[in-house]
Amino acid sequence: MNIENISRNKSFGGWHKQYTHHSETLNCDMRFAIYLPPQAANGNKVPALYWLSGLTCTDENFMQKAAAHQMAAELGVAIIAPDTSPRGDDVADDEAYDLGKGAGFYVNATQAPWNRHYRMYDYVLDELPNLIESVFPVSDKRSVFGHSMGGHGALVLALRNPERFKSVSAFSPISNPVDCPWGKKAFTAYLGEDTDSWAEYDSSLLMKKATKFVPALVDQGEADNFLVEQLKPEALEAAAKESGYPLTLNRHEGYDHSYYFIASFIGEHLRFHAEHLNK
Repeated sequence: MNIENISRNKSFGGWHKQYTHHSETLNCDMRFAIYLPPQAANGNKVPALYWLSGLTCTDENFMQKAAAHQMAAELGVAIIAPDTSPRGDDVADDEAYDLGKGAGFYVNATQAPWNRHYRMYDYVLDELPNLIESVFPVSDKRSVFGHSMGGHGALVLALRNPERFKSVSAFSPISNPVDCPWGKKAFTAYLGEDTDSWAEYDSSLLMKKATKFVPALVDQGEADNFLVEQLKPEALEAAAKESGYPLTLNRHEGYDHSYYFIASFIGEHLRFHAEHLNK
């Protein structure tokens, strides 16, 4: 696979690097970031953590703001951060921040004009891991985590593919997108008016009927401006209770939706994943 390195920075004994490559799945050029811990030197394979970011973000937000490199270096795990949507001059877009570029919602779009490029679900599930594992000293032991829209994506990927991931976690995920403004807008555009297809990308509905489990950790700030209208963690809690899903959902007084919240608890998430990746 033809990939191009566009930046590299030494960090806590490992390397943070950015690459571009042409995605056959998304029909455009894409960028991703990878942090390789010092244990990956000399070709030693390390387990992989895939981070999915939220609305308006790119591959850079988490790597620059989450303060995750030091713990990843100590634990010996790689972190891969894809972009949040297809990019390019011929990629469909919308003027609003919550649709189009930067707002792929980790679904496979079925509606024009979005279906030409917006297949982030397949990209994160298959194409990107296949690329990573073929080029870098990274094993096929994978976990997935994310924030907000990316938290939604992480949970959906793990719930639909429990055999592919060792664990899943999320900060402030959009937990019930079929019943919130962000989700309804994006799903109508990308998936159409048939709401039956929406259920395939709703973590609360998927968790409610789950029979195979991936250990799940969710952290939610109680001072999050989007808590009541958009995020709805109570739907996820109710679904876990109904199916007996192994979900730990922590609520934190005073914390908001920002990367200050993520940085405050990223250590717990990295240790959680490392425990399951190393079993």
